[in-house]
Amino acid sequence: MKVLLCEDVEKLGWLGDIVEVKNGYARNYLLPQGFAMIPSEANIRSLAEEKARRAEIRRLARQEKERLAQAVNGAEVSLTAKANQQGRLFGSITEKDIAEDLRRQGFAVADEMIRLDGPIKEVGSQDVVLKTAADLTATLRVHVAAEDQPVDSEEEANRE
Repeated sequence: MKVLLCEDVEKLGWLGDIVEVKNGYARNYLLPQGFAMIPSEANIRSLAEEKARRAEIRRLARQEKERLAQAVNGAEVSLTAKANQQGRLFGSITEKDIAEDLRRQGFAVADEMIRLDGPIKEVGSQDVVLKTAADLTATLRVHVAAEDQPVDSEEEANRE
């Protein structure tokens, strides 16, 4: 069944798009919830202006995400945490910790943008990916030092 979307529906389409969906999905969810309507010339014309406005908003948001990715690319984050003599952290460094430091540096970064394979549990440096959009990424360097020990002179030289 073809329906005209009245709202942006994730993984389906944007407002004003005509999409093909299964009959049950249209009848039981999209149409009753007001997310879609049956396409007609009058319905298409009524949504045309709103569709153009939202497309412009999406374009501006995309440009902002591209600027953020370019600005953050190559940035460095320095964090400290309690660690044992072998350099193993008692806690861990998470996406939230990295995002907070980036926000302190002036970047408008959400916690969800930081991509870690798992929490950082050891002292040292590693590259971390920041994903601003599905196809936009930036790489930044995270330095972790023990609270009671100064940063290694080798890491200090790398940072400069």
